[in-house]
Amino acid sequence: MKRQITFLFILLFILDLTDATFGSMKGDSMKDHTRMPSVAGQFYPKDPSVLRSTIEEMLSAPSNKRITGRIKALLAPHAGYIYSGEVAAAAYRLLEPGNYKTVIVISPCHVEHFRYASIFSGRSYLTPLGEIPVDRELAEKIASFGSMVKLDDAGHISAPGRRGEHSLEVQLPFLQVVLGDFKLVPIVMGDQSDDIIESLGGAIGQAVKGEDVLIVASTDLSHFHPRDNAKRLDDIFIQALKKFDHEDLAGILASGKTEACGGGPVATAILASRSAGADRCEVIEYADSGDKSGDYSSVVGYLSAVFIDDDGKKIRSEKNSGTGVEKKDSGKESDLTREDKLFLLKYARQVIENRLNGKETVVELPPSAVLGEKRGGFVTLKINNQLRGCIGYIEAIKPLADTVAEMAESAAFNDYRFRPVVQGELDDIAIEISVLSPVRKAQKISKIIVGRHGIIITRGRNRGLLLPQVATEWNWDRETFLSQTCVKAGLDQDAWKKEGTVIEIFSAEIFSEKEMGLR
Repeated sequence: MKRQITFLFILLFILDLTDATFGSMKGDSMKDHTRMPSVAGQFYPKDPSVLRSTIEEMLSAPSNKRITGRIKALLAPHAGYIYSGEVAAAAYRLLEPGNYKTVIVISPCHVEHFRYASIFSGRSYLTPLGEIPVDRELAEKIASFGSMVKLDDAGHISAPGRRGEHSLEVQLPFLQVVLGDFKLVPIVMGDQSDDIIESLGGAIGQAVKGEDVLIVASTDLSHFHPRDNAKRLDDIFIQALKKFDHEDLAGILASGKTEACGGGPVATAILASRSAGADRCEVIEYADSGDKSGDYSSVVGYLSAVFIDDDGKKIRSEKNSGTGVEKKDSGKESDLTREDKLFLLKYARQVIENRLNGKETVVELPPSAVLGEKRGGFVTLKINNQLRGCIGYIEAIKPLADTVAEMAESAAFNDYRFRPVVQGELDDIAIEISVLSPVRKAQKISKIIVGRHGIIITRGRNRGLLLPQVATEWNWDRETFLSQTCVKAGLDQDAWKKEGTVIEIFSAEIFSEKEMGLR
């Protein structure tokens, strides 16, 4: 009898532990449980080091996609990383660490049906990369605003022998690698009807106003059609998405003219992000499963996109230097004075130093018209003549002073090829700035001058850029320079010779701390 009682006690303890870890909870204990990984080792690597390196490799793929404004929401696919990871990475690499304290991930539910949106009621979500705490305060706030939104475990349960929802989970490792520390509000839509979209989207929009919050909508596009049919269906979705109207998108999905398993989360993200200030959508990347499997008879479509608030990062006008007049792009070659160059180099170093010390950089621009003109530019960091970071804007989309400040910080802390710069490296870093002329199409290959021109090569979705000084440093001739730019774009070395390849050139005024006597 004693053995039976002991066995019963152990069994009840195990059942209680299992329920606390995986199942729905009641009362105060609802706040204590963690959602365990459900598809680690299936949709993405289970080993933490392999998972991190896999994501970092995808994030480091060549891309010259640049976004102006603040990203308020993001759309990413949720298939296995081998199929859709690169498409997701194309959007995730645009995020900047430190810009968001909380991320709201909205996903469809493939494992059960319920007539509401479910916000996870527990303490955290766990992935192989670690635990992500739930932003309980924001979760409760959203639930209080939405009549069809509940704090609940429906759609979130992960238990042995039970299929767990993957579409939310697969987004999390990307966010962990890109953003580092953040809080999470995980939401699963058990139904994607118009009333739930309106309730959830309105609640999120109301709850996040003025907050540093990113919204992620998880969706794949058309499923299991021949590639031509899939592309036609997906193009309809993309065109509707660009209109940035949640009702229009939901209506087209309901009509059957296009497909997206997470159409409801996307429409919700449009509604919520518009309420939070977003005013447009920009498509980042599209592909389908046939690109990886080689089977084009039955494919799944994948898309990434961002929803942008153009006022989120206002372009500095020349009122900061006392004139009150915004300067437009003059379209001229660089006409920087020595004083301009000295200011920009010192400004770049100050931005990096202040970021390391947790300070904000506030400077007054000197009375120079060119610093307020919109110019493209790159900031390059080197240690012992070895590249330590290089990021820039190709097009003239921001005033030059803003471009240099932003790119200095990005080169030091956001170049995914390198770990972020640390305090001990600051004295060893050498800063070089390249101020670009307007980009123009190369009319003749023979007109490309090594050492004077930088090259941009575009073919399909692939694009690569090399600055003028790269060819000089490596002692390349013109053809080698073209071939190496193709390699940077992820193309064959001879792609520049093929019809359909676009070759553009620009010149750059290049100056460094060493050249200007600062180091």
